[in-house]
Amino acid sequence: MNTRKSARPLAIALCAAMLAFATGTALAQQRTPLLVYTALETDAMKLYKDGFEKANPDIEVKWVRDSTGIVTAKLLAEKANPQADVVAGVAASSLALLDQEGMLAPYEPKGFKALTPAYSDSKSPPAWVGMDVWAATICFNTVEAQKRGLPKPESWKDLTKPIYKGAIVMPHPASSGTGYLDVAAWLQMWGEPEGWKYMDALHENIAQYVHSGSKPCKQAGAGEFPIGISFEFRAHQVKKSGAPVELVFPKEGLGWDIEATGVMKTSKKMEQAKRLADWMASKEANQVTSNWWAIVAYPGVAKKLEGIPENYEKLLAKNDLNWSAKNRERILAEWSKRYEGKAEAKSN
Repeated sequence: MNTRKSARPLAIALCAAMLAFATGTALAQQRTPLLVYTALETDAMKLYKDGFEKANPDIEVKWVRDSTGIVTAKLLAEKANPQADVVAGVAASSLALLDQEGMLAPYEPKGFKALTPAYSDSKSPPAWVGMDVWAATICFNTVEAQKRGLPKPESWKDLTKPIYKGAIVMPHPASSGTGYLDVAAWLQMWGEPEGWKYMDALHENIAQYVHSGSKPCKQAGAGEFPIGISFEFRAHQVKKSGAPVELVFPKEGLGWDIEATGVMKTSKKMEQAKRLADWMASKEANQVTSNWWAIVAYPGVAKKLEGIPENYEKLLAKNDLNWSAKNRERILAEWSKRYEGKAEAKSN
């Protein structure tokens, strides 16, 4: 037997394997890391990352995640030396504030013309591009409510009735985008004097202000409190998990905001940052978004979600996102002065 001949295929196979490994390692080393600040739900982050990286194998998304208020405060604190390349899945009212501070690079992503214009910045080119709309929803635990003899609320004003004392949790507006969209909506719907008067009355019935938009609905679902002021993504998920919650869409109108994407003006990886913005505006990304959101930026992609009414879009309250951005600091200072006493302790 000629051992030299039989060894040759093995040597070739070994060389090919080593070459493939070396090539793979080189490609992995060549991937450009892109730092992306986000408030996306953790359920969604992996699907966006996987979809984008499959289409752009030379880029690696590195998330920095927190709730909207925390991400916004972090970005503003870093204004002199911004770290993020892209902001994605953060409230448009926060991105409008970053734009007012001159921190975003206006950019019209590929395929932008296919998106619903009302859900992106109106300037050309836009400073931020919408992904989806999220809006206020009350999670009402029917089992706990029955135990306590609580009627199902139908309106925001219902929540100020003395029968609900200590039965309600809501998100803290400085930490949570959902909390802030509630406060901004009440002030816009009823005017500031009446809006603050309403929140004074609601405060009497609040058990705690928590540092997450999802948490109140999770707490309601678990029976910790009968009523949690939250948003429809989490409400839909909690109901789907089998928790005894009904979704209430208050008849006066729903506060809302837009999850959006913006490119940081100071990014040293502008080409890659714009490619992420392109992908986030794509039909594929919007199809990922439609797993959880009833209103997405790409027309015709949204699905019917259990518990979300057909006329959902018509329930949204009038909302000036630029007003919300401009007045954010003033509103949060006033809110904190009045209601901070019932805030959940922040974990370190």
